[in-house]
Order: sequence, then structure tokens, then C-alpha cells
Amino acid sequence: MTGSPATRNFLPPRLGLVVGGARSGKSGLAERLVTATSRPRRYIATAEAWDDEMRDRIARHRADRGAGWITVEAPLDLCTALAKAAPEEVVLIDCATLWLTNHLLAEHDLDAEGSALLAALSTCPAPVTVVSNEVGWGIVPENALARRFRDAQGRLNQRIAAQADLVIGVMAGLPMVLKGERPEWL
Repeated sequence: MTGSPATRNFLPPRLGLVVGGARSGKSGLAERLVTATSRPRRYIATAEAWDDEMRDRIARHRADRGAGWITVEAPLDLCTALAKAAPEEVVLIDCATLWLTNHLLAEHDLDAEGSALLAALSTCPAPVTVVSNEVGWGIVPENALARRFRDAQGRLNQRIAAQADLVIGVMAGLPMVLKGERPEWL
């Protein structure tokens, strides 16, 4: 790749999904997609800092992202956060996995929350890129809660992907376009 993607004025998809395993490079790739647009950037964070390790992770993500982002924390209410985006912005949600986890632990109806999220994604006034984990490639979890989460995450990823214009899988830092047109600089 030559030059910075930010100088190319990439036209963002209406809805993009970047999916991959833990530490696959998916967040970094999603940030590159968003910064390549030359639009004002809105970062919707879904993580909650329950302990020092998670606080450190959040701080590293923020530092890696750098300046120039409007950060909105929405561990549960992505619908309101999406509705507040301006049409001239581009939105990055990082990530759907933690958002779903938050709803699971709060004992909310995951199918209803997923449906509300999909509706909010379709009506958001700005283009949106969603980061999510692929959690179905490992072994079958040993407990019911973990199996429920794995199944719900797989269904949510499928629903977002079906609605998305661009879906990119990331493995070992390498992007694989699964749906849509590959950006020339990717």
C-alpha cells in the first residue's frame, strides 16, 4: 500500500462490517476504513472498564486511534448514539461483541436488542462501520451461558452482514473481502 488511505477520500459504504478473531487486526482495519473517508469521525465505544486490565485496553485503543475522533460511550444504547450522528460524519462502532455481552449480562432480550440495532443501523444518518468478533471457530463452550453468547453473536454477525454493503474478515492482520467491493488501497 502506498501513501495514506486518508488522502484518497474513500467513499464509505452505507454499512460496513469488519469481523475477525481476538487480536486479528479488525479494529485497526476498521479505523483505516473510517479515516480514509476524510469525514468527521465518530467513535462509538461499547466497552465498560470493570477492572485495571480493561481500563488499560481502552486507553491503548484511544491512544492508537489518535486525535480527531468524537468519542461516544454507549455500552448498551447504540440506537440513541447512532441517531445522534450527523449526516456528514462517519461512524465506527467498536464493538458489537462487547455490546452484545453487556446486554447478555443485563439479561435483556438479545433478539429484540439485535432487531433494534439493525433498525438503528438502517436509519442512521451517517455511514457506519461495525467491528465484531467471530466467535464460532473455536470449540463448543462447556457452559450454557457461553454457548448462548456464541450462538447469539453468530446470529447478530449474520444479520449485520446481510444488511451490510461491505463485509471484511480479518485474520492475522490480513483483510479478506467477503461481500462488496474491495477498496483499491486495501
